Amino acid sequence: MNSHQFFDLFLNFQRIERGLSKNSLSAYTRDLERFNVFLLKQEVEPLDFNDEQVEKFISYLNSEKLAVSTSNRILSTLRSFYFYLERDHGAYNPMKDVVSRKIPLRLPKALTIAQITQLIEATVVSDDIVSLRNKAILELLYSSGARVSEVVGLNLGDVIDMKTDDSQIRIIKLRGKGGKERVVPMGSYSVKALDDYLVRVRPSLVLKNSKSESDALFLNQRGSRISRQSAWQLVVDAAGRVGLAEGISPHVFRHSFATHLLDGGADIRVVQELLGHASVTTTQIYTLITIDKIRESYAMAHPRAIS
Repeated sequence: MNSHQFFDLFLNFQRIERGLSKNSLSAYTRDLERFNVFLLKQEVEPLDFNDEQVEKFISYLNSEKLAVSTSNRILSTLRSFYFYLERDHGAYNPMKDVVSRKIPLRLPKALTIAQITQLIEATVVSDDIVSLRNKAILELLYSSGARVSEVVGLNLGDVIDMKTDDSQIRIIKLRGKGGKERVVPMGSYSVKALDDYLVRVRPSLVLKNSKSESDALFLNQRGSRISRQSAWQLVVDAAGRVGLAEGISPHVFRHSFATHLLDGGADIRVVQELLGHASVTTTQIYTLITIDKIRESYAMAHPRAIS
């Protein structure tokens, strides 16, 4: 078998046996294609890839000037690939003892509340009613701390109104990594923005899809589910309008959501559940941002903090 045949078998195993998501499979495919470029240059088949070739491949990745996280992901993909070949095809596994490089700790970038407000308001264009959809998406990103893939993956049935003893609240059901579901409450601003979109925009977008009525919550101009790329672009466009273009992405809303909750005194375990983190250790990185702010305030305010 050639390399692509082995890759296809591996990807099918990941899809069928492990149930990996479409995004994960796409990442695996990209990593294997990069690996295949190296194999072709070296004139090596996957089953002939050995310890010496591993060192050459790592050098090749370094020469490509990839981010450490990208190189680590590629190596992780190859570890999974060769573990599969070893188990199912009796191949030698040269990746068994290969470890990932340590990634320097980088604190998530969080915007201020004022900057978040600027971004959300910048989505609304007076002569474009569809921009109400864009505002609803950004409000929901900040209100829920959801990943952009989770927001564009929402269906109408995932938005649920619930009655409590003294009030009515709205919640959304998000599907995170590995298909894990979690329920997150919506804030009043996101509720209003979503209602504006559902009443004033979505019905006209539905009519543009003559084939079938989509269950997707957020629709594009053709009446189909909006893509992750389109949602990403509307965030970038809004950031450009308010001069915050550098490094702004939908994930900034997730970082800001977590940071602002912890700044406001929310319990870290609650924030963990809202973000859908499997371990509280992942959530704790946001506490470092809060600690930095406390240390900065202390240094500026205490008369004997700085000599």
